Amino acid sequence: MNRLQHETSPYLLQHAENPVDWHPWSTSALELAKQQDKPILVSVGYSSCHWCHVMAHESFEDPATAAYMNTHFINIKIDREERPDLDQVYMEVCQALTGSGGWPLNCFLLPDGRPFYAGTYFPPTPKHNRPSWLDLLQRIHTFYTTKKDVVTEQAGKLIEMINRTEAAILSPIDDNVTEFEGFSHQIFDQISKDFDPYFGGFKGAPKFPQTMALRYTYDYHLLTGHVQAKQHILLSLRKMLRGGIYDQLGGGFARYATDEAWLIPHFEKMLYDNALLTGLMADYIRIYPDQEIETALKQTLAWVDREMDHHNEGYFSALDADTEGEEGGFYVWTEAEIDNTLESETNLFKAFFGVQSDGNWEGKNILFRSHSLTEYANGISANYEEINQSLNHSIEKLLVARNQRVIPGLDDKQLLSWNALMITALTKCSLALNDESLLAKAKVKMQFLLTHLGGDFPQLFHSWKKGTSKNRAYLDDYAFLIESLIELYKSTGNLDYLGKAADLTEFVLEHFLDVTSGMFYFTTEAGTQTPVRKKDLYDSAVPSGNATMCQNLWLLGKYLGKPEWIQQSENMIESLRNAILRYPSSFGRWARVLLWQENPNYEVAIVGSDYQEKRDAILKRYAPGSLVMASNEENSAFPLLRNRTGSTHEALIYVCQDYTCQRPVKDVHEAQTIIDSIQLAKTRSNP
Repeated sequence: MNRLQHETSPYLLQHAENPVDWHPWSTSALELAKQQDKPILVSVGYSSCHWCHVMAHESFEDPATAAYMNTHFINIKIDREERPDLDQVYMEVCQALTGSGGWPLNCFLLPDGRPFYAGTYFPPTPKHNRPSWLDLLQRIHTFYTTKKDVVTEQAGKLIEMINRTEAAILSPIDDNVTEFEGFSHQIFDQISKDFDPYFGGFKGAPKFPQTMALRYTYDYHLLTGHVQAKQHILLSLRKMLRGGIYDQLGGGFARYATDEAWLIPHFEKMLYDNALLTGLMADYIRIYPDQEIETALKQTLAWVDREMDHHNEGYFSALDADTEGEEGGFYVWTEAEIDNTLESETNLFKAFFGVQSDGNWEGKNILFRSHSLTEYANGISANYEEINQSLNHSIEKLLVARNQRVIPGLDDKQLLSWNALMITALTKCSLALNDESLLAKAKVKMQFLLTHLGGDFPQLFHSWKKGTSKNRAYLDDYAFLIESLIELYKSTGNLDYLGKAADLTEFVLEHFLDVTSGMFYFTTEAGTQTPVRKKDLYDSAVPSGNATMCQNLWLLGKYLGKPEWIQQSENMIESLRNAILRYPSSFGRWARVLLWQENPNYEVAIVGSDYQEKRDAILKRYAPGSLVMASNEENSAFPLLRNRTGSTHEALIYVCQDYTCQRPVKDVHEAQTIIDSIQLAKTRSNP
């Protein structure tokens, strides 16, 4: 048995019985490479990764292959979700060398940790213009032992390349890019070129939700009144919710679709995707009530509660794509399986969910919908309630049958960053669904994070499992936690949340900031174990940590009256404005902050005895970039509450812009009329 048996990561434990002599990432493994003068193989993956499982079965479980690896390499296994700092660096090397990336990621390093070659999946025998894994190992060994000077030079060039790439992104703005005023309009024009007008989302396949770009599009619509932006959000949500990327029986989204129509998912389900998408759906129906989206939102929250919630703790990370080696085996159906389960109800179900006798994917059926239930019922001149009742009954029966199958593997580690994203989503869903239990759950989950991953607050840990916290927190952990604390403050009025957000922000400024660029490193200096201390600038599957800190600084600066934080947020945007304009789909959250800065929204102060009820009524409507503060009395510590007085009998509502307020009103509807007039003036001033 190798050295992984004492790890907590489900991915590392999957490899604990490989004949490969795996090490976890450690200084002892690096020292061993130096002592034996061997190259290091770093193999990176995650527990729900289909091709990681494939390569493990084909190569890492093969004794002959393992023997060669053990003889000529120091072999290190890394869970990318547990060590995103290492994954970032070595994935960038892979993308630079091959033009693409993915997992499993296999990177070869000098004994000092500098990479000199990287690739993704390699088969056991040569095919598709790829060498076999063993062939590659032999070539790397020969190259390292006979041309070490060339290998060392290659490693040096790759490190220089990483540094140059970052510097290029942060280059000053190109004045030729801006031909007319209004960067946010240019960003929308650029991003809309990639809209898929038929299936929603963005053109091409494989097709990821790209929630940050969709979020920008939605906020842009609300702040400018642009009709096409709203239409595209609705199209995208509906097409995803009707496709195979959405689990039509159990709720929840798969990580991506392999086709442009959202039909064929890569079946793994990740906590972060579902957090980001439920937050977007919730904010959409806060403005535009939609029964189809609301139903899916409730289904997805039920799935999170049922399958991802460790009820006394936080949320688990992911569900596997595979079941007993079969990709998607848990989720797909033959026609006969459906007929035998549903009996008399089968024809209606098969017609609605597109079931075919020969299947629509590898002989089986991925369930999908072409229409909403209302459209379908109208199309066959049937009673909506009867159709709905029958389909719900069928779904319940199929869920019971599905749960008799082998359940996909669960990655049960709990990550601070992803849990924080889910807390943010819960606060939004509470407002959208008028469900106080969701807000109560968000508060419980926040307390768990602060207690068990809080470390020596404000120092945090990244992951937690079975009573053990691991790895000092990364920038994402701090940024997403601060964001969720701000959202909880807005929904509860509890100033403790705002205070903790401020404390964590001070810690980030002290320990993560690069004073030269004004951006934040992904790790603290003490926590750096990579050959390059990187800055997380792009949105990936989750928002950029730097973009989220830019957003946090903007909001907290306004809440707390810290103009230096507002200025830093603006400076960060200025440093990246050129990149945002050119590649908005890769900088969606940055673009959103720029949008807020160009189109500052209203602020609301509510002061008086019944402030909670009026605050909740104002918050029901989503307003991007807006600030809401509520208190039972004037509070000079906060600019928005300074010199704002209420009544012991009735709270007053102040609607403001840049802290300049109109006369206070007592009635929520009257306040909303003032807000509407502000919004109308803004949309009229935009093209």
